[in-house]
Amino acid sequence: MTELLYPKHEVVFENVYATLLYYPDHKLIHHKFHRPLQGQALHDVLNAGADLLAERKATKWLSDDRNNAQLTSEDADWANREWSPRAVRAGWKYWALVVPEELVARFSMRRPVDRAYEEGLRIAAFVDTQEAKDWLESLEPAALPG
Repeated sequence: MTELLYPKHEVVFENVYATLLYYPDHKLIHHKFHRPLQGQALHDVLNAGADLLAERKATKWLSDDRNNAQLTSEDADWANREWSPRAVRAGWKYWALVVPEELVARFSMRRPVDRAYEEGLRIAAFVDTQEAKDWLESLEPAALPG
């Protein structure tokens, strides 16, 4: 099971590759990759999160990618071309990224991170989930619509 950031949560998506959680009191999306994933498995979890951004007016996302491997060029292209712009349009503002353990996997995240930054996201990378959570909490409180 994925380490919970807060007691009040919803499990939005879960399979052998990943868990996607939503913390309604914090308007925070949190994914944890359990093993390397690519292609449709990656797209499924990230698309579920993008849908959640739009539906719940969330602005913060904590990505726990420690167990992921190097992104394929196809997945990086998809993230840059389709997923990231869609997520930003849905309201995504802050991204705390817990980086993969493998150095080559960390490097493969560079293009999606650079693209997200160019689209206006505020991004910070971490090796520890608690530090990532603390950083997200230090940002503006999640504003309620209206």
